[in-house]
Amino acid sequence: MLTPRIAILIPCFNEASSIASVIQGFVSAVPDAQIYVYNNNSTDKTDEIAKAAGAVVRHESRQGKGFVVCRMFADIEADVYVLVDGDGTYDSSAASLAISLLSSQQLDFVNLARDSTARESYRAFHQFGNKLFSGIVARLFSNQIRDMLSGYKVFSRRFVKTFPRTSRGFEIETQLVIHALQMDMPIGEISSKYGSRPTGSPSKLNTLRDGMRILLTIGRLVVSERPRLVFGLASLTLGSLCVALGWPVLAEFLESGLVSKLPTWVTVIGLGIASVLSLFAGLLLHAVSTSRRETRRLHYLSIPLWQ
Repeated sequence: MLTPRIAILIPCFNEASSIASVIQGFVSAVPDAQIYVYNNNSTDKTDEIAKAAGAVVRHESRQGKGFVVCRMFADIEADVYVLVDGDGTYDSSAASLAISLLSSQQLDFVNLARDSTARESYRAFHQFGNKLFSGIVARLFSNQIRDMLSGYKVFSRRFVKTFPRTSRGFEIETQLVIHALQMDMPIGEISSKYGSRPTGSPSKLNTLRDGMRILLTIGRLVVSERPRLVFGLASLTLGSLCVALGWPVLAEFLESGLVSKLPTWVTVIGLGIASVLSLFAGLLLHAVSTSRRETRRLHYLSIPLWQ
């Protein structure tokens, strides 16, 4: 088999204090790889430092990590893609093990779960949020990943070239994992050391704003990929309200032949109709979702692992 082409993808926004050491680390860890740095409107000298360190530097004007990653996936041709943040918190030496696992087991996705001993590098609230979101995805999509929000991941070519380009910000990690699960891809996970940010490299993650975006992304994907569950629950809820409100009115009608609470009866009829419509909408959208997913999977399977 031919030696796979490896691309190291580093999205960057104001990482001048760390980008040189990140590039040097991957040059040592994966010497055959081509390193790409995509500068996302940095106001410091990130692009100049990255170029001097030996990386191919390109630019993405739309602000947000999701835009950068999708641009990288569209532009770069390789067999193996290593996606890593440019903040210097991830261990470059773990890349060779992840690439070897991807290649030897014919995987499409290897996640590098963060193993941190520095409290300030991985704050407790962020750990809680990560566990919460990972747990939600595990319940809904049978997740095999314990650190869904890690910014250090390795992909096959067919993963990258079938990824739907809809993310804008830090919710990109969530969509990457769910894409692998939706396509029923072979995936794996290993642990990797996770350190503190260097001085002068503040976190770009806004806990509340980005946490809400991640939650909304999960919700949107659940509606899109599990419509029978979502609309089935809506139908059950509406049907239960219909019965709860309608039973006293029906009992009164059976006893006296009169309906004294006409507005309530109209509401009951509306809830009943809405419940039935929700049920059939869920069944119809489930059929559409299944067909779309199978079409995407056939396209995914048509792309060779190595080109």
